[in-house]
Amino acid sequence: MASVPSLASTLQQQLADALTAALPDAGTADPLLRRSDRADFQANGILALAKKLKGNPRELAGQVTAALPAGELIKDIEVSGPGFLNITLADKAIVETLAARAADAEGRLGVPVAEDAGKTVIDYAQPNVAKEMHVGHLRSAVIGDAMVRILEFTGEDVVRRHHIGDWGTQFGMLIQYLIEHPGALKHEGGATDGEAAMSTLNRVYKESRVLFDSDEEFKARSRDRVVALQAGDPETLELWQGFVDESKIYFYSVFDKLDMEVRDPDIVGESGYNDMLEETCRILEETGVAVRSEGALCVFFDDVKGPDGNKVPLIVKKTNGGYGYAATDLSAIRNRVQDLKADTLLYVVDARQSLHFKMVFETARRAGWLSDGVEAVQLAFGTVLGKDGKPFKTREGETVRLEDLLDEAVERATAVVREKAEKVGLSEEEIVENGRYVGVGAVKYADLSTSAVRDYKFDLDQMVSLNGDTSVYLQYAYARIQSILRKAGDAVPAAHPELALAPAERALGLHLDQFGEVLSEVAAGYEPHKLAAYLYQLASHLTTFYDQCQVLSPDNAPEVVENRLFLVELTARTLHRGMALLGIRTPERL
Repeated sequence: MASVPSLASTLQQQLADALTAALPDAGTADPLLRRSDRADFQANGILALAKKLKGNPRELAGQVTAALPAGELIKDIEVSGPGFLNITLADKAIVETLAARAADAEGRLGVPVAEDAGKTVIDYAQPNVAKEMHVGHLRSAVIGDAMVRILEFTGEDVVRRHHIGDWGTQFGMLIQYLIEHPGALKHEGGATDGEAAMSTLNRVYKESRVLFDSDEEFKARSRDRVVALQAGDPETLELWQGFVDESKIYFYSVFDKLDMEVRDPDIVGESGYNDMLEETCRILEETGVAVRSEGALCVFFDDVKGPDGNKVPLIVKKTNGGYGYAATDLSAIRNRVQDLKADTLLYVVDARQSLHFKMVFETARRAGWLSDGVEAVQLAFGTVLGKDGKPFKTREGETVRLEDLLDEAVERATAVVREKAEKVGLSEEEIVENGRYVGVGAVKYADLSTSAVRDYKFDLDQMVSLNGDTSVYLQYAYARIQSILRKAGDAVPAAHPELALAPAERALGLHLDQFGEVLSEVAAGYEPHKLAAYLYQLASHLTTFYDQCQVLSPDNAPEVVENRLFLVELTARTLHRGMALLGIRTPERL
């Protein structure tokens, strides 16, 4: 089905055409249309035009109004103040546009697929092999997953990349320990038990670290093992792969709790670019982008200086011949641009790494790997804070394990669901399932409803509340609509454009119509919090609608019942689609 233009875009076009017809000397003009509390919309562009043409703005506004086409879009238009246009749309136009959205058989609600879509590589959810995931891994995973869903929905060709930490000197210690203690990675939990896998990895890491710190001979053997790993020794690589595979069992168990899909082919860690590192360094040195400084290969920048005033370099290759993170990140850029043919590289990475990525992106541009046709963007995110406003820690001052955080959220949410279960008639299976959806949704929404670059406080009591800007409020709004639809009996949702709309119906309808425009803005600016804000406002409009407009009242004429069922059903579909794009489930009963 073709996309459905929004009421605002149709009105914008009609006003632009009227401006051109009434004021041909003005050329192409923007009516500066926006939502208004005085009417449905207000157009302010005539003031600037009047100044430019040295005319009377109210007279010009009258000419533009006269040039508007006769039709069924506009109910009333008023020239206000020094030349503002206050515009009220016809109820019929609102309902007909919404009916066209509802008729979209593809489930897109009339949202267009971008005609100029390209290919975006998204780098997100970057855990480290042989290490537990903690609260610091939450935001990259949740924000990245939402952006993947949103960009794909709007038509972008998205390539997922999980740049896991699977290489480095610590693996020499771990592998050497495994050689000297065969079977240390075996555990009783079974091949798919994430907790058992992480428990085993933790044990091996701690035991090998104790030995490394206390035994100089073992330390020397471990360092030799790093050399063997980097040289591609088959036995060493096989044991290294064992650590990677064991870690993936754990990763997948955590991502499953987060209700996220992470696929094996999308995991291309630091090791995936090993074969490119030397060539990357050679090209940078030969082209003069990087220079030798105190034995290291470095890139310098005029605007990056330390406290002493000296330039701080991006170190690509260390003095001892080892490669820095920059070499891997630059090689990844080469691969993503030259081999994957990406137009955009999106990195969902902690704001504290902003300087590193600024330097990496600038280096790639100097080397010609990032051309004018390729954009590299860091979607930087802030820190998860505790209720005290400090970085989120356990009572003992330890970093919070991501699994523990999710388990507690689900436990709290399940208790909330259980309180309502008897009234709704939920089975124990439904209570457990909905508890998971509500708990995980609460954690995701708290993250996504905050502008990514800002820090936010992790407050589970607020997150699982039925009141306020929470996912539970939105999930409950969806479930409430499903309850109404189940009680509707023989009445079916049907649009009735001939009916006059109550104020709350109009407000709900106009907000529903904005869904596609909001998604376009969210995709363009990588701002999922704007979708969360839209959905919360939608649920708020729905609450007002319930208060002012009974849906199944026996006092309503059949067509009024059908039209109101139509409005709430389209609201439910919009909530469901919007929440799904954020990676959050909407239970049918809650």
